[in-house]
Amino acid sequence: MEKYIWIGLGLYLFLSILVFLVQEYFMFHPEKLPEDFEYKYDEPFQEHFFDVEEGVRINGLHFTVKDSKGIVIYFHGNTRSIKGWSKYARDFTRSDYEVLLIDYRGFGKSTGKRAEKAIYKDSQFVYNQVRAWYPEKKIIIYGRSMGSGFAAKLASKNRPKMLILDAPYYSLSQLTSRWLFFLPLSILLKYHIRTDIWIKYVRCPIYIIHGTKDGLIPYRSSVRLRKEAPLTTRLIPIHGGKHNNLTSFSEYHNHLDEILQGKHDLIFDKSLKDFLDF
Repeated sequence: MEKYIWIGLGLYLFLSILVFLVQEYFMFHPEKLPEDFEYKYDEPFQEHFFDVEEGVRINGLHFTVKDSKGIVIYFHGNTRSIKGWSKYARDFTRSDYEVLLIDYRGFGKSTGKRAEKAIYKDSQFVYNQVRAWYPEKKIIIYGRSMGSGFAAKLASKNRPKMLILDAPYYSLSQLTSRWLFFLPLSILLKYHIRTDIWIKYVRCPIYIIHGTKDGLIPYRSSVRLRKEAPLTTRLIPIHGGKHNNLTSFSEYHNHLDEILQGKHDLIFDKSLKDFLDF
């Protein structure tokens, strides 16, 4: 019996070490682009490089419109690069909002060693640059899937016009525990990305869009997030929507258009308006 106990402990330790070492290979699936890669789109755009610090350069694409109402800073998911994610810019430009998509460290043309705190730092640096272009009351932060955690943290530290979360997770550790509940994830995970904590400190309207049939990040994650900030958050379900097909639903586009046009506004009482500084 003692032999089997030691074998079990050995396997448990081996699995724990394996998870610690290979987790980034499962979390991030970046597309690397050569430095001289040329982006080509039909819509007007500008390419930007944000030099955060020595050895760290964040690449971004800025889609512009005439007489814009403001700008959307777009934090994409854990795959590809802004080369592919840029097709979603039209969801905002058609409502007369400019869009800035940025690649995380190690994605696309962006350089630097990736880490949770590093991405927070890069996000704030980019936000500060955007704030030089537009006042905060015209800045919208949008986070898709993995990007929702970074978007929520950024919104909690600033005063943007609104925060839009697309298929967000409650926290990365909570999401991972669906499969690895038997491991000490609080110790093993290099990324925790506590959306549940940051959303409490966001002082602007929050809109959450989530598919009810999402098999990767369950819809209940957004239900739980809304409970963390019930007065400032509106949850918009896309019935039948999965994790990667929300843009194929007309409801998604209709709701997003209404949010951007101010037709989906939350109703705030006076005390909450004072909190939000309206």
